[in-house]
Amino acid sequence: MSAIIFDVLPIFIMILIGWLTVKLRLMKAEIGDALSEFVFKIAVPLLLFRTIANADFHGASPFRLWIAYFSGVGVTWVAAHIAATRFFGRDDRIGVLAGVSSAFANTIFIGLPLVQRTVGDKGLVPLSILIAVHLPVMMIIGTILMERAEHKIAGKKERSIAKVVRQIAHNLVKNPLVIGLAGGAAMHLLGLTMPGPVGAIIDQIAGVAGPVALISLGMALEKYGISGNAGIASVTSAFKLLLLPACVWAASHLVGLASDWTAALVLISSVPTGVNAWLIANRFGVGHSLAASTITLTTALGAISVSFWAFLLGG
Repeated sequence: MSAIIFDVLPIFIMILIGWLTVKLRLMKAEIGDALSEFVFKIAVPLLLFRTIANADFHGASPFRLWIAYFSGVGVTWVAAHIAATRFFGRDDRIGVLAGVSSAFANTIFIGLPLVQRTVGDKGLVPLSILIAVHLPVMMIIGTILMERAEHKIAGKKERSIAKVVRQIAHNLVKNPLVIGLAGGAAMHLLGLTMPGPVGAIIDQIAGVAGPVALISLGMALEKYGISGNAGIASVTSAFKLLLLPACVWAASHLVGLASDWTAALVLISSVPTGVNAWLIANRFGVGHSLAASTITLTTALGAISVSFWAFLLGG
């Protein structure tokens, strides 16, 4: 257990350092935004590029991995939607936001450094395979469900699924993560190797992706906080930290994933809620406090829940 704590605790200490840096006014929050841009546009894409280019997939199919993860997402999303609409009496828009907040893991800023530290570089392979589809799947589902909820409640015109998919696909083509994954896949399929100096530069930039991501996330937490909806946010946080990883663990065993891939998926699913929940709330102008409170609560409790899941996986 002590080994697990020493693996997990530094992850959240770095988030705390970032938060204190802004709280104590040692740096402005805008610097954290700039660091996030560096992580998202340069460091993580290069890390994903290197991981996929050098990966040994052992003939494994990605479909079982996707089935295991997204079946857990589906169960958790539906449970949160029902809790928000039936038990808390909120409308369908808040139900969608509750589902997003419960099921949208912070795969890049927390999941990536966590898996790399606890599972090792071999855990980055399933993580990369998940990242390849995680953002588009979650954003497409979240956007479609939210637009349908708005159409039902406010009578707003609902875009067709084809238009939503086209818009998100257009954005993804320019997404640095997608470009990094696609470049790494091309290198892997063509059997190409990087020249020594180029590989060394990529290694050094990719090596800072995890620490910088964590500190920049901590610097961004100041904008969230807990702003009402404490009751429903407590439920969505519990679903995110406990129900989602439990479902992913069960599904991974049912489809027969390898132990290291199972460990990577469960740990990814156990991390705090990603900021995309806030972005969806901001896009539709509803549920800001629920998304913000869930992000803050899951991040505050994340060290405990992640250590719990790491202990169970280690056992």
